This record gives sequence, structure tokens and C-alpha cells, in this order.
Amino acid sequence: MASGWQALYRKRLVKAQEALRCVRKGSRVFIGSACAEPQHLVRTLVEVGATLADTEIIHILTFGVAPYAQETLDEKFRLKSFFVGESVRQAVAQGRADYVPIFLSNVPALFREGQIPVDVALIQVSPPDEHGYCSLGISVDIVKAAAECADTVIAQVNPQMPRVHGDAFIHVRDIDYLVEYEEPLLELEVPPPNEVSLRIGRHVADLIEDGATLQMGIGTIPNAVLYSLEGKRDLGVHTEMFSDGLIDLVEKGIVTNARKTLHPGKVIASFCMGSRRLYDFVHDNPMIEFHPSDYTNDPFIIGRNEKMVAINGALEVDLTGQVCADSLGYYLYSGIGGHADFIRGAARSRGGKAVIALPSTTSDGRISRIVPHISEGAGVVTTRGDVHYVVTEYGIAYLHGKTIRERALALINIAHPKFREQLLEAAKAHNYVYADQTLPLTPEDLLPGELEKPLTLATGERLLLRPVKPTDERSLQELFYSLRDTDVYMRFHALRAAFPRRYVQSLMHFDYRREMVIVAVSGAVGAEKVLGIGRYVLQEGTQMAEIDFTVHRQWQGKGIGTALFNYLIEVAKRSGVKGFVADVLAENTRMLRIIYNSGYRIQGVARNGVYHLSFRFDE
Repeated sequence: MASGWQALYRKRLVKAQEALRCVRKGSRVFIGSACAEPQHLVRTLVEVGATLADTEIIHILTFGVAPYAQETLDEKFRLKSFFVGESVRQAVAQGRADYVPIFLSNVPALFREGQIPVDVALIQVSPPDEHGYCSLGISVDIVKAAAECADTVIAQVNPQMPRVHGDAFIHVRDIDYLVEYEEPLLELEVPPPNEVSLRIGRHVADLIEDGATLQMGIGTIPNAVLYSLEGKRDLGVHTEMFSDGLIDLVEKGIVTNARKTLHPGKVIASFCMGSRRLYDFVHDNPMIEFHPSDYTNDPFIIGRNEKMVAINGALEVDLTGQVCADSLGYYLYSGIGGHADFIRGAARSRGGKAVIALPSTTSDGRISRIVPHISEGAGVVTTRGDVHYVVTEYGIAYLHGKTIRERALALINIAHPKFREQLLEAAKAHNYVYADQTLPLTPEDLLPGELEKPLTLATGERLLLRPVKPTDERSLQELFYSLRDTDVYMRFHALRAAFPRRYVQSLMHFDYRREMVIVAVSGAVGAEKVLGIGRYVLQEGTQMAEIDFTVHRQWQGKGIGTALFNYLIEVAKRSGVKGFVADVLAENTRMLRIIYNSGYRIQGVARNGVYHLSFRFDE
């Protein structure tokens, strides 16, 4: 059998010009994907293009040569692409090339069912092994299906192509022409993440639990997420693609795949793009398996990974949660790719999380990417019903199961501060929020997360201290309604029968420069429960601020009040406040104890059952 395939190999070994004679006028020619593009075959195809006309080129993505997209070759070639990459973006924009919007998981079926026939497939493979099998190497994705369905397969045999494991092989007998040609594989350099991307990466990393399985893309934000995974344990990977960042995670023991519920011990992917170091890493590596896109991107397959975290980018998100990821208005910029496949797959996963991550503004800071409505002509890749988490450098918004009002407020809260009032007015105009809805007056120079502080109680519960958000409205009402009448009287110096929305909203409409409202919350993002609230308000004409705080009835006596008090002092000092004042009923022994045990020199006067207390931070 060995001598049989070897003889067949020698028989089918030809030069590129001879192999490409099989391409006729009107042929449909598939070209291998991404960094595995058979560049020598593509260059030769264009060289012999003088004899061709109306040749349809089919591919998903190319980072290499794309001469067939040149305007001068319009009558020779017409591109049909499942993704709009940089090298063909202008051709698509000018109507000289075509874009097919489709889920990547569905593309192989177009070939197999004959909806898009393939006359000739140009692919790149590794040299055959002792059994006559060539590896498709760093791009299996839709290449395998195209090669299996094509009438004629022409393979560039390149010794620099890695041999990868998985469903990634094609036998010599299934290749009609073999063209030996060695050249470096295309490499893609990913720039280091900037500060905005790192902030986004840290927020996303907060959502990733030990033992989670990740889908990661390529670019500055996915790269920043990888930078932020230090300290995580036993992560797994099931992804459409990956780049060099995976190597470091494996070498540091962060990615082990040990706790995966599907393909334990294995990184599952469809293709990779990166440096030569990456290609050497995947070569004959039993940890790495490449499979076709209709397997890796199948939402039902993805969902079999427990704690599946899918991280995808976007171009803009509107206030109702619609996500545009493939176009800038009418300008087709990229493609659907595996975006929706993994969003839906992660949503099916037990403990899974579907994440959309994007900067709050364009790179020049002039345009918000959280928008009142999707731009005219733009495409919705992730629908309102599919969206779960949206992350910017300003935080995390959880939208799944939320009302339009809750969504709008959550998204405005993670928009850039300079656009929040504008977005709020648009939300009011569309009746998404209350006509009198207000927001905290946040200074633009306040860094995201700057005023957040983790808190671990003596009982072991882990909470977070942070400024109040508009999305806390309902939980604040629940906190106040949890109080006994005596608690209400001691807090407000009067009995209150109700805590209507307008009162709760007044707590949220504050200016960070002269007042602060801090809440203690527990629970995951989107399900946070307010357990306590503390506030200070700067008194007019002084540098002293009045303070008050309240703790949920079921959480009193656990140290939350003391933590709120101490953190308000910490925040107030940063803002130039010199000290606190408070009016405390004599019966309110808890608050009196907290203040008098603070270590500051307390000045107090009692009148009519009320202690008028004050202390300076420098005393």
C-alpha cells in the first residue's frame, strides 16, 4: 500500500502552470484560508489569467496576495467571499466583489449540498506521512469540505506547513495535482494591547472562572484578555481560531484543558494565525486538534463544554442590545464569521457566558460605540435576544432577561462618560427610560473601576464596594423595604411608608466632586444585590461632609456598616474633604459605636435625643 500511494504521488506531481490548466472560463475556484493560503498557486493562477474569463473565486479570508481583486482583472475574476478581509474590503465596497453573510458553521454545507459548487480547490498541505496523508495544517476550517467536494483538487505541498492532529488530513489519492513549492507561511503580528484594551481584558477576565473553556479571537482585545488571565487555573480552549497568546498560557499552566467536559486535555480549533513560533508549537502537538468549521462552530457542540466563555468583538451596540459586528453603516467591514455560532453555543452551555467586548469609543474618541440605534445600513449580527454580556473599558453590562429600560441604563453606564447624557436624552426620546431619569455626574478623568474595592467579611462572604449605578434602582428599593420600622426611623429620623422610584433615583443623581454614594453588593454581574449603602454630601461653604449609611436587615451585624464608613473616609480624603459630620439618634447605638470606634477625635453635642457629631481626618 505504501508503494501504491508513493507511485500515485509521483504520477500527480506537476508544476503549477500545468496543474492550473484545468481552470476554465467560468470556473469556480476555491482558495485556501487565511495564513494557509497557497500563495504560489494564487500567483500562478493570475499569471495564466489571460486565458480566463468570468472565473469565480471563493474563499473565507486571505491575508496574503489577492491580485484577483484588482480592478484591472474585473473581466477575468469575480470574488465571492464569506468574510471581508482588509485585502478585499475596497473591492467589496466598490461592488467589484461579493460578500456572503453566513454563519461560519453553515459554510461547509453550501459545498456539500451543491449550493455553491467548487470546480477547482487550491489548497496548501504538509508533505505526506508514511501512510500517504497530508495535513491541511493551520487552516482546516472550510478548506476540508471544499477539497472533499471539488471536482479537482490542486495542492501546494510545502514542507513549512505544520502537521496538525484532528480531522485535518487529506490523502494523496484525493488530490488530483501536487505542486511542490516551499515558501514561508503567512504570518500575522498582533500588536500589544493598549491601556483601553487592557481594561476591557481585565473586566472580561473577571467573568472567567477556573475550569472554564474559552473561545478567543484575534486582535488587541482578545490579546488583552489573555494578558489578564494570570492566576486562573485549568482553563480549556474550544475556539474557531487562536494566535500566539495561547502558547504562553499553556507554558504557564493556565491552559491545561484538564476540566473540559468535551475533548478533555485537548485544544479544539479550526485554524490559527500568528508567527512561526505558533506554527512550530502546533506541529505534531497532541494537545492541539483542528476540526472543520461545521464541527468547531456548531452551537450544539460548543454548548457541550461546561462553563463555555465566548468572547467576541463588535463595531457598535445600540441601547436595546442589538450588536453590529460586520459593517460600518453600508460599508461592509468584516463578516459574521463564528460570532453568532459561539454566542449561541456559550448561551447553551451549563454555566456558560457569551461576551461582547468593545471599546466605548472609536480610536480617536470622537464617536461613541454605544449608540441610540444601529447605523443606517448596518447589520445586526447578534440580536437583542442573543446578547448576554457587553463589556467596555468602563465595566460590564448584563442584558439577558432585562427590560429595554434596564438594558439602556446598563449600556449607558458603560459608555464613555462624555456621551452618557447624550445617550440618556436619546433613550428618553424613544421612551426607553423614564422622562425624569437621571445619571450620576461622572467626571471624564475618573478611571474605570477606580472607586471599586473588594470586601471579604469575617464570615467569608465576598462583596464589592463601588459607586451606585442607575441599574441598582430596584435593588435599593428592596434594601429599604427590608428594614424594620425602627431601622427606618433611626436612618431618616421619621417613619416612611414607601421608598418610591423618585427617592431612590435622587440617590443616583449626584456629582462625584461634592458627594459620593457607595453601595456594598454581592452576586454575579447582572444579579447584584445591594446589601448596604453609604453616602456623604459636602456642606456648603465648608470642607466637611454629612454622612449616613444603611445596611440590609438580614446583613446587619456583619461589618458592612463599618466597611462602608471606612471606605467613604478613604474616598472623601481623595476628594479633598476634611472631615465628616452626622446627626445620630441616641437609639442608633450601631452607628454611634462605628463612629466612636473609628479612632478619630469625635466632637459631639446632644440635643433632644440627637447626637450632633463631627470629626476631622487630620485629628
